[in-house]
Amino acid sequence: MANGRLAHGRIGVLGSGEVGRRLAAGFASRGHDVMIGSRDPGKAELREWLAGDGADIEAGTFAQAAAHGELLVLALLGVAAEEAITAADPGNFGGKVVIDAMNPLDFSGGFPPRLSIAGEDSLGERVQRALPDAKVVKAFNTIGSPYFVDPSFSQGAPTMLIAGDDEGAKRTVGDVLADLGWSDVVDIGGIEGSRELEAICIAWVKIGGMRGSWDHGFKLLVG
Repeated sequence: MANGRLAHGRIGVLGSGEVGRRLAAGFASRGHDVMIGSRDPGKAELREWLAGDGADIEAGTFAQAAAHGELLVLALLGVAAEEAITAADPGNFGGKVVIDAMNPLDFSGGFPPRLSIAGEDSLGERVQRALPDAKVVKAFNTIGSPYFVDPSFSQGAPTMLIAGDDEGAKRTVGDVLADLGWSDVVDIGGIEGSRELEAICIAWVKIGGMRGSWDHGFKLLVG
């Protein structure tokens, strides 16, 4: 998975909610061998999706999806991420590029949510600590799921911000993003940049609440 394009390969997506399904379908649309992982891979809602939009995708447990993928995507509820990683067996992540597409959102105080992890830590950093042998890259967490693949807005292409410690992994994620139709990707540095990226998600949600619509993204402009 290099040289400016993403070779066809095995992708494991952990999380069968809207974010996981959108990303799994995006990878499948590019010809990849995709397995989506769920706590309950036999649940009716997932089976219905697999019979329709997810027809080219397999379902399995978190551990099965993590073992299946050469490249892995975490698309779980942020508050459940660490428990799910344990269920998936951290050994299944060793040496792999892991895209963290999650946000640690706390809705206990109503809308808008706040971050359940903030200050000198982030979910991205916790994921990297939980998976010391993996190469974690934060991505996809600052845009709505309808725009994960071939994003298009009336005012131009949005910017995808990414963060991670491993330069080779970030190049691979750049190839992933190009494969899925992203033309503008900005690397903000190490995995501690997840602190800022997760905070940007809160700004994105607040803007959506103010607008009453979710068809917006962010663009970095340079002069």
